[in-house]
Amino acid sequence: MAQQGDRRGLAFAAIVVVIAAVGLYLTMWPDSGESSGEPVATASTSGAPAVPVNTPLATASDAPFDIYSFLPMSKEQLAAAADLAERFTAAYGTFSYEEDPVAYADRVKVFTTADLGNVLARTLSSPGTVDRNRADEVVSTATARTKEIRSVEKTSVVLVVTGTQQITAKSGSRQLTEDYAVTVSQMGTDWRVFDLQPAGDGQDGDTEG
Repeated sequence: MAQQGDRRGLAFAAIVVVIAAVGLYLTMWPDSGESSGEPVATASTSGAPAVPVNTPLATASDAPFDIYSFLPMSKEQLAAAADLAERFTAAYGTFSYEEDPVAYADRVKVFTTADLGNVLARTLSSPGTVDRNRADEVVSTATARTKEIRSVEKTSVVLVVTGTQQITAKSGSRQLTEDYAVTVSQMGTDWRVFDLQPAGDGQDGDTEG
């Protein structure tokens, strides 16, 4: 009986050691990310690596990027068109009540197609406009600068040009600033202003006569 009791005691002690070992194992080997404070990695169902939520998809690059290679017009052509549009807008806004209206219209027509030149000549030299300017002794000096490119085609470009007029008159001095949509079209090897509209009218730059 004593030997049987000793065997039971040894068996009980062995069970206690096994239970203690299992408990120690569980405390040293966490079964989830919650106990360690680290996120649990899971397999992606699509097979692609997961993208962190806050990772930017587009980043700045040091590689050179030539925007003009994607346009139907070269850098030099755009520069020439913008220069023409600015000089035309400045000429359009520069006049004096003492100047011959025909001479004023001719200065503006230098930059335009024949059709637009004829339209502007009728407007600029109309008796009503001329009489008002002479009565108020209006003198206007204008400057112009390109504000933006609205559209670019193979042989035409629509530019938004800001014209600023410094006006002196009997009624008082003032400054007028207006944005114009100026369509410049290629005519052979040269460029001409094809159309002029207030920028707010939403001109699309139609170059078909």
